[in-house]
Amino acid sequence: MNKIKVGIVGANPERGWASMAHIPALKALPGYEITALSSRNSETVDLLKKAYEVENIYGSTKELVNSDDVEMVLVAVRVPLHNEIIREVVSGGKNVFSEWPLGKNLQETEELAFLARENNVKGYIGLQSRSVPAIRFIRDYINQGHLGEVLSTSMIGSGIIYGEYTPMANDYTVDPENGAGMINVTFGNAVDAMCFVLGEFSELNATTATRRKTTTIVENGQEIPFKIADQVVVSGILEGGAVASVHFRGGMLSGTNFFWEINGTKGDIQIIADGGSLAVFEPRIMMSTGENGTMEIVEVPEEYNLVADYGLDYIPSSVGQNYTLLQSGNAPTFEDAVIRHRMISAIEKSALQGTRESYL
Repeated sequence: MNKIKVGIVGANPERGWASMAHIPALKALPGYEITALSSRNSETVDLLKKAYEVENIYGSTKELVNSDDVEMVLVAVRVPLHNEIIREVVSGGKNVFSEWPLGKNLQETEELAFLARENNVKGYIGLQSRSVPAIRFIRDYINQGHLGEVLSTSMIGSGIIYGEYTPMANDYTVDPENGAGMINVTFGNAVDAMCFVLGEFSELNATTATRRKTTTIVENGQEIPFKIADQVVVSGILEGGAVASVHFRGGMLSGTNFFWEINGTKGDIQIIADGGSLAVFEPRIMMSTGENGTMEIVEVPEEYNLVADYGLDYIPSSVGQNYTLLQSGNAPTFEDAVIRHRMISAIEKSALQGTRESYL
């Protein structure tokens, strides 16, 4: 099997999602090879070579894209930088895997998806939550009819960050202009998993609020303005007719950090996790069958773990599922990102204007 040669924009050996999730997955999976990195800081070249055992360190995205040793580019930088970098990658004719969100708003996202189509390149998006084994298993279980007709679903989650304290590396996320708020990132990924399993909203109502006015930077105690919504509530009707409600709250909570219930005519499903991202916190599943059936713990069948043989911890294994699905043509794409950004835009419009919205 020929390995896909991957170049990475955004590798940082000291922190970041690329180092925590993508790079361990790519190094472990037999179908991929990290062949190049880009860094604008010349002082980090030796550090990057040593940390990742990659010889090709380029000083710009353009040089990396033009390299014959790169077939696909991973973009794992701050959201406001996505647009410029992805345009350069796509215009250079290389396939691209972008971390979520794709753009900082709907317009950027639609333009990037259009550009990928125009240049005949494949664009993949890091909507990891829909790809984890538990979510793919639940989707199949429901589609096979075991739950009967889905009547309703409710989800409550935490934003993980977006609370009282914010790490300095994430200070940009509390400004809505950067497109990296809770509604975009944590909420967006979780609701994407729900819609992947049960279908999209045919119509929705939303309420958002900013209950905290400031957040404190962890490293230095500085208080900065908190301008994004730390409360997001959405209710509506899904395409199949089920009633759905979702409520996400900023930060990590002493109470419930993630609980999702699906109610059907033949039973119920509960998905529970210790945080609002199913790609970070491994979900546990409970199911009942029949009217008033007892809820019982259910293990995800082993065949749903596509990277079970590679000894990965949970976070890189979540990303690894996506890379394995990519090779079979089943990974989420830029087109999926457009749908999710349209949903977020509809939620923001509904919350602002008090209107019932649709986005399909």
